[in-house]
Amino acid sequence: MPDRNLQPLLHDLISTVRAPASVLCEPSGQIRAVGVQGMFYADVRVLSRAELSLDGRSVEPVANSPVGVGATAFVGLARWLGDPGPDPTVRVTRLRRLVHDGLDETITVTSTAATTVSTVVSLDLDADLVPIAAVKAGHAAAAVTRDGLTWSSAGGVTVTVTGDDTDGDALRWSVTVEPRSSVSVTWRLRVSDPAALVRAPAAPVEWARPAVTADDRRLPRLVTRSLDDLESLRLVLASAPADTFLGAGVPWFLTLFGRDSLWAARMLLPLGTGIAEGTLRVLAGHQGTAVDRESGSAPGKILHELRRSDTVLSGVQLPAAYFGSVDSTLLWISLLHDAWRWGLAPESVERLLPALEAALGWLADHGDADGDGFLEYIDETGRGLSNQGWKDSGDSVRFHTGQIAAAPIALVEVQGYAYEAARHGAALLDAFGRPGGDRWRDYAEALATRFRDTFWVDGPAGSYPALALDRDKRPVDALTSNIGHLLGTGLLTAKESAQVADLLAAPAMSGGFGLRTMSTQDAAFSPLSYHCGSVWAHDTAIVVDRLARAGHSAAATTLADGLLAAAESFGYQLPELFGGDDRDSLGRPVPYPAACRPQAWAAAAGITLLHAATGLRPDVPAGTVTLAPLAGAPLGAVTAKGFRVGEATVDVAVTADGTATVSGLPATLRLEPTR
Repeated sequence: MPDRNLQPLLHDLISTVRAPASVLCEPSGQIRAVGVQGMFYADVRVLSRAELSLDGRSVEPVANSPVGVGATAFVGLARWLGDPGPDPTVRVTRLRRLVHDGLDETITVTSTAATTVSTVVSLDLDADLVPIAAVKAGHAAAAVTRDGLTWSSAGGVTVTVTGDDTDGDALRWSVTVEPRSSVSVTWRLRVSDPAALVRAPAAPVEWARPAVTADDRRLPRLVTRSLDDLESLRLVLASAPADTFLGAGVPWFLTLFGRDSLWAARMLLPLGTGIAEGTLRVLAGHQGTAVDRESGSAPGKILHELRRSDTVLSGVQLPAAYFGSVDSTLLWISLLHDAWRWGLAPESVERLLPALEAALGWLADHGDADGDGFLEYIDETGRGLSNQGWKDSGDSVRFHTGQIAAAPIALVEVQGYAYEAARHGAALLDAFGRPGGDRWRDYAEALATRFRDTFWVDGPAGSYPALALDRDKRPVDALTSNIGHLLGTGLLTAKESAQVADLLAAPAMSGGFGLRTMSTQDAAFSPLSYHCGSVWAHDTAIVVDRLARAGHSAAATTLADGLLAAAESFGYQLPELFGGDDRDSLGRPVPYPAACRPQAWAAAAGITLLHAATGLRPDVPAGTVTLAPLAGAPLGAVTAKGFRVGEATVDVAVTADGTATVSGLPATLRLEPTR
């Protein structure tokens, strides 16, 4: 059997992140020259080895913990030192902190021994300066020039390590620790990468940090860790330093993405509109202007991802600016609308109206290539993404029998996004005195009729919308999580929404730790597939929110409880995805071995659960606010102090009996009764 270049696994590594830098290491804190371990800066591995030893021996790891944004502590034991006996008396702590241009680490040897302890602390280092795409592909080789503890590449990246005592190609410290005392040594790594696409933002964090209390203690713990992770993922482009966005995820996707960055910003709207505004602006600045087959660009289209150079990831060759996303343009429109509703300043909205009109132009002229009234995609080059919705793996669109659907593909959720974007676009055009509102309302109603006539199928569990239409316009009849994204868009009737809610809450979809991407009753179901049976945190949270908005609190609660249980298992740092096994099979979710963590929309899932539980839904332009928490307060009492509506700081409290109150609303907003 031929050798394979396998993607390195991630699930058992510890990540420390302060974008654009990230470190992935063993639970001990050791960075070994294996797999994806190392420190990355933007899209280059700038440290491939950092192995600590005392007297030539590795310490035994006992604990690690995040200690704030971009910082992790690792605790180990040196049991061959200190007093004899069963109790360890010498411990070693590595405190690792990422800074805007590198890394600082303090190594502390602490002794409770009765006599003085002497040891030699050593740190062996290396840097391979390999592009991250090569690391992901499992083959890491690059031309590097090394001079002591300085490494440089032909691409202009330079890495320099300094410490208290340099010994040739490593760092060495002779340490003497008196009884009941500690000695610390430090080292630093600095990166110079003039051509890096992304940088750390200079501006303060764009969102509020609410104080959350809840009877279900998992919720505030998840929110706290989520906010730390989100802060660590903030980025700007070097070419647009005023526009902050969220990098999609560590390690492979720490750059600007369309869909991921848009969804994460949308999920954070209860905490303010700042990150939404930066995301909207930076993506508008890279909006398509011409039809280009290689990049997938078209006038008005929002890109899928932006990188320093052309990239090969998972065998797919993508240009530096790649537009292979059928939904990013629609999500951009809806983010602009929702940010406006949450209080984005009218002048900020108005500056983005030309980009809005261009995006609607893409929907009118380029989204429906064959003119059948539905949005579809196809990769015409054979080198890009074969699937261009959020489930973008090559085998994600399957029939109930397991057969893979042939492109062009019209995804179910994309039709819901298009309906929503058309209505959102119409509202914005009307509000700002631009023509075209009636056209887009008519478009939405016609789409709803076509959708109802074409997408609905009958399956073993009842009637539901198909996953997609294939090349021959056949409904792809697998039951998937995609249909949950239709809820709350207006595309479904109340009866249809109830049918979808019932199916999503049934064990075949909700029997894991959240919402499975595919039903256990479909032939292609596999709990550790990327998109055919796994559970994605953002997918579950979005559907929870949409179920809550549509009034299906019981179904929303089932999924929310599964996701909270998963969060507890993962130390409240939700990964990109995890296994879709039954909750009672192991009592905890099975990690997906290659999942990114932290990941922007997975971290934002914690904020979405909080929002669904409290139900605050403003319409600042209309001067109204509604308050519709999950019926019956299934998560118990919840209080969130520090939501943002426009410039106002707003507090929401839900009691254990489900009574909700809001305080801090400005006089320009009135609280409307919930229907």
